[in-house]
Amino acid sequence: MIGKVSAAVEIERQRLGSTTLQLPRVALGCGNFGGVGSAPEFFGQGIGPELALELMDAAWELGITHFDTADAYGGGRSEAAIGRWIATRKVRPTLTTKTFNPMDAGADHGLAPERVARQLESSLERLGVDRVELYLAHDFDPQVPLGETFKAFEAAVAAGRIGAYGVSNFALRQFEAALDAGRPQAIQNARSLLERADDELLGVCAAREVSYLAFSPLSGGWLTGKYRRGRPFPLGSRMMQRPEPYRALVNDATFGVLERLEGYARASGRSLPGLALAWLLADERVAQVVVGPGRPSHLDPVREALGRPLETSERAEIEALC
Repeated sequence: MIGKVSAAVEIERQRLGSTTLQLPRVALGCGNFGGVGSAPEFFGQGIGPELALELMDAAWELGITHFDTADAYGGGRSEAAIGRWIATRKVRPTLTTKTFNPMDAGADHGLAPERVARQLESSLERLGVDRVELYLAHDFDPQVPLGETFKAFEAAVAAGRIGAYGVSNFALRQFEAALDAGRPQAIQNARSLLERADDELLGVCAAREVSYLAFSPLSGGWLTGKYRRGRPFPLGSRMMQRPEPYRALVNDATFGVLERLEGYARASGRSLPGLALAWLLADERVAQVVVGPGRPSHLDPVREALGRPLETSERAEIEALC
């Protein structure tokens, strides 16, 4: 059960796009509840039900009140876990969920309007709520015009089922097409000290009043120090489970960057993950950072980053090491 909240830290909020909604700058990523992201081969694995409840308790006690999930995370198990937590704890976090990926091997996927409407209703049922604050297209669907998808999203906004909508895993040109097709209020992409390809996209977001949300802020564990030059990847780590998104990091250049960052963190009395999170939070263009802890102690770098914000000069020094 949720305990005392005296350990909570204050988490800044930013306006979601051009709406009146406010998003906390840190969210709990629930992608590994009951699986490893949206990969069907891992459905039923990942973080089990009891640990998921423990993580949500710990996040709430820290002051994290926004949970991020998707219909396909764990084949629906992530949303169901959040629904159980809401029902038993009698509190209501603000929520982001998404749709695109199949709910099971061989199941349908995509952003066809009828599927969007069906998937949203099933998400709300699993979560045990009548609306979510933010609903995202989880990936780009080349088979469906974005305008058709966005009409379904707009209908959900009008019906009070979602507060706002956006996109995720969109490259710059896809995002520009989305801006031409509708009014997405957010984009959620991977961003970290090791993945900074969205610099131009961030500028577009600022110009068009779209909130940029960063997932994978520690690059699948690479920015925790667990992966070492010349050593095997730890058992149970992301590189042993679902390495595909991070294979490009397996090179001498990455290990060199990590060694320099670790040296900087050590000299400044910080942890490497705390430094990586503080770097993201110091960028006002990043409206929200989605953290995905595997156990409650993994929230310690969040507390550290919030308690020790970076100065502008420190951020520039860190970027020079990359």
